[in-house]
Amino acid sequence: MQQRKKSSKKVTSWEVLGKQLAEFRRVAGLTQGQLADLARVGEDTVSSVEQGRRRLQADLAERLDTILETKRALSTAVSTIPTHERYPLFAQDFIEHEQTAVTILSYESHVIPGLLQTSEYARTVFGNAYPPLTTQGLEEAVQARIDRKQILSRDNPPMMSFIIEESVLLRHLGDPQAMSQQIQHLRDCADLPCLSLQVMPTNTDAHAGLAGPLVLLETPDHDHLAYIEGHHRGFMVDDQDEVSAYQQKYGMLRAQALSPQKTKDLLNTLLGVK
Repeated sequence: MQQRKKSSKKVTSWEVLGKQLAEFRRVAGLTQGQLADLARVGEDTVSSVEQGRRRLQADLAERLDTILETKRALSTAVSTIPTHERYPLFAQDFIEHEQTAVTILSYESHVIPGLLQTSEYARTVFGNAYPPLTTQGLEEAVQARIDRKQILSRDNPPMMSFIIEESVLLRHLGDPQAMSQQIQHLRDCADLPCLSLQVMPTNTDAHAGLAGPLVLLETPDHDHLAYIEGHHRGFMVDDQDEVSAYQQKYGMLRAQALSPQKTKDLLNTLLGVK
């Protein structure tokens, strides 16, 4: 099989906007530290935005437009950034592929997978981010996550398999009622014809996923990709030998996890349904 060529690095809208901000700042005769003081943010924030590593939030863009006298140039640019680029830079390629994938296989060890999260659960997850998100940043992150879920209700949804650690279901993040609603949502999703949901029991002596979360994607052209994510980092894998190894790992995880029916039974038990 001919190996798919690795894609070259994309220049994102946030990188372009960052360069514009840097130029506006230099024309104004300000250092990053001076601009940060005037905008009431940390110098690292200005540096990260100028390098395209951090999204420029709308409220900060408005303050910078006032300070730099740029006639809403930054605010206007932020409002016109493409939808998929609302996500963290390291995840944008993954999100693009996820939205068009014909198959999605996901193993998650710490939280409910993003595609299966309720809005309240997502808000709690992002509310636990450190450094903390701003109020506006948190709401934008929640909305972006909810928007991703539209693929579950489209006319031709992908075939999906999710494996979740049992401990994730027992870790009651946030309000108990919200967690109960999240588990009910999982139970509802488990009945979708395009979706298989399995729980990896805590009481097990064999586990193929100890290295951490994993997502496998099949594109409309039947290329196979893997996505690995950690703390503020993530990367796509398109080397077919590596992807094959991840597929073998996922196959073993499916064999070790509870069956879809036993998973439904467990969710029913957690919900108090006999």
